[in-house]
Amino acid sequence: MKRNLLIIVAVLVAVAGHAAQTTIKARLDSVVLLMGKTTALHIEIVQDKATVGALLADRQDTLQAMVEIAARPKPDTVDLGNDRVQINRDIIIQSFDSGMYTLPPLAYVVGHDTFATSPITLKVLPVRVDSLKDIHEIKPVEPVPFKLLDWVPDFIADYWWAWLLLLLLLAAGAYAYFHWYRRGINPLKPARKRLPAYDEAMMNLQALKARQLWQNGQEKEYFTGLTDILRVYIDRRFHVNAVEMTSSQIIDTLKRNEETRAVNEQLSLILEMADFVKFAQARPLADDNEVAYQRAVNFVETTKPIEDVQDANEDTEKEEKP
Repeated sequence: MKRNLLIIVAVLVAVAGHAAQTTIKARLDSVVLLMGKTTALHIEIVQDKATVGALLADRQDTLQAMVEIAARPKPDTVDLGNDRVQINRDIIIQSFDSGMYTLPPLAYVVGHDTFATSPITLKVLPVRVDSLKDIHEIKPVEPVPFKLLDWVPDFIADYWWAWLLLLLLLAAGAYAYFHWYRRGINPLKPARKRLPAYDEAMMNLQALKARQLWQNGQEKEYFTGLTDILRVYIDRRFHVNAVEMTSSQIIDTLKRNEETRAVNEQLSLILEMADFVKFAQARPLADDNEVAYQRAVNFVETTKPIEDVQDANEDTEKEEKP
């Protein structure tokens, strides 16, 4: 009799010890919920540290046909000492239908054992709608008028005047660069009176000859300088944009000018020879270089403005008088 009593006590202790290993409880933040709102279902699991279990609700989208799981926040674990821990879990639920609902027990599986919470009752209240206050006439949405400053960053919109001033300064600098600097004009310096087209061309031809470029094997630089002088002279003398024209365009344009018909062939030969030297890498003879220079001088002399010729004759007559 005594031995049997000891055996029964040992079995009860073992069963009680096993039953105390894992416990699970659940409670709601509020048992009354407004339709469409959410509330938290708090779950407390107490178990040994080494115990590994699974909450079956983690695999479900609903706890009940009319109660949905909206979110599952990250669980929190608290150390209770004596190799025991408490796992705090929250499940956010909501319902879109009013009524009284019973949430089934939440099952927690540990190995071959299953632990469950008690059923919980949840009451979902309908949303009251006051037809006089909450229902309004639906009016069409009026388009918002476009405003430029609404699309501009604040640091620009607040100091728009400074940015406008900077923009004007940049525009002025660009104008000065393209209108003066690239043309070699300094507006801050008084402009020197430019020589007449004939005098300038003859002076530049003499300076080119003095450099003796072709004599030193620089035929390309020689013909480039020669044609540049003629292009500038034609530009100033006949108001033809020869600087930007090709050789054939210059010849075709001057053919229609009575003052240049007589020497147009000479100019054509000069430009043709220059193109061969500059683009075909031709090496002209010494006589060709001299002839090209004389043709250039003859072209300038022949097309000299009439007023310049009259001035030159008057100067000659004054010198001849005693």
